[in-house]
Amino acid sequence: MSDPAFDVLDLGVMGYRDAWALQKTLHAQVVAAAARPTLLLVEHPPVLTLGRKAKEGTNIVVTREYLAAQGIEVLETERGGDVTYHGPGQLVAYAIFPVGRKVADFLRLLEGATIAALRELGLEDARPNPGYAGVYVSPREVNGLTYEQKIASFGVAVQRQVALHGLALNVTTTLPHFDLIVPCGLHGTQMTSAAREYELRGLGTPPTMPQAKTALHGAFTTTFATYDWTRPTLAAAGS
Repeated sequence: MSDPAFDVLDLGVMGYRDAWALQKTLHAQVVAAAARPTLLLVEHPPVLTLGRKAKEGTNIVVTREYLAAQGIEVLETERGGDVTYHGPGQLVAYAIFPVGRKVADFLRLLEGATIAALRELGLEDARPNPGYAGVYVSPREVNGLTYEQKIASFGVAVQRQVALHGLALNVTTTLPHFDLIVPCGLHGTQMTSAAREYELRGLGTPPTMPQAKTALHGAFTTTFATYDWTRPTLAAAGS
């Protein structure tokens, strides 16, 4: 698939390491203006990834031996953020887009595209949470305590002024797997999904992964319609 300004590759289900290698290949090509900016859509088998703030995985709350027995790999990455979980039912979108030095603006656009997609899928209360990366829906009271409800996480890296990594949107994700970690290092926050929100709100049949991909692709097209796609010059691309 392609848009006027960027390509979209649907990778289906792909192991994290393989998708990571593909990101790096595409990233080098975009930096060199040998490929168009590309949005990768993928689901991963269960894996925990550590961002630059992960502090050696201190927010993993089970032993590495337990994770190994469950077949869940732990990988250190160059993206921002703390620890997160990827797994089946989660739509991961890697935006290999030129960013220049406007990283904060780029993150706001990723956020806006995700919110637009969720609203298209029927979750009208999707919103940012000031001071925190990610997309949330309305807080929920559980046993007398109020918890923020996070439905999408963000973590990017910008190298040579081109981004890699991106966002993870919970569609039908197995939410108990987040109990293996303190997601993104946040306490007082629960992870939720489109399927869980549909069930709790009595909204009927939740969106499928193909529907979520279509909604997110459309939201990226609209949100990035006026984006500056200028590639960085190699002489200036030192960051």
